[in-house]
Amino acid sequence: MTYQDQAARRNEDSERRLYNLTKRIFDVVVALTGLFFIAPVFLVICVLIKLDSPGPILHRQKRIGRWGKPFGAFKFRTMLITPDQGKANPLRADEGEVFLKTDNDPRVARVGRVLRKTSLDELPQLLNVLRGEMSLVGPRPPLAYEFEFYKDWHKRRLEVIPGVTGLWQVQRSGNLMSFDEMVKLDIWYIEHRSFWLDLKILLDTIPAALRGQGAY
Repeated sequence: MTYQDQAARRNEDSERRLYNLTKRIFDVVVALTGLFFIAPVFLVICVLIKLDSPGPILHRQKRIGRWGKPFGAFKFRTMLITPDQGKANPLRADEGEVFLKTDNDPRVARVGRVLRKTSLDELPQLLNVLRGEMSLVGPRPPLAYEFEFYKDWHKRRLEVIPGVTGLWQVQRSGNLMSFDEMVKLDIWYIEHRSFWLDLKILLDTIPAALRGQGAY
């Protein structure tokens, strides 16, 4: 490796460390600010969930994070809970959760349909952001069973901390995008990620959520 190559590598590493630090500070500040200002929305959602159907308000869904490390992603409960599921730990009552957000699944509660359509069921993942398990922007963390079927090149999307929202969430048209196409977008994001790209994705997430393009 030439001197110029070594200098370029050191500069790239320095820029990446600065980006990671800036991203983490931004994540914490926005997550804390968001939790403060949307606390009334949280309260309303909690009340509606309890009034709509019996069961816990939150649950933790097992997801796969950076470098394949599993963690529990917080979500508002959107499913009807059976008696057997009700005996489980309230924060882990995810046995009845479906993996894809369908509109006609009879197990989805009435309030849950609205939460899924608008991605409001993902709001508790701001807690995961504060815990460092997720970032505001990044590839969505896969479910544990999905990870078992990953090809080697699919695992590249786990090179960064997963996000509450990501590039393919704001670019897809309905659910027509194939999984490989989603992964390619995630890899493109990883290779081109920057603070300004993250900011653009965050801003684009708002109209995407209003269009009903729920996170996955």
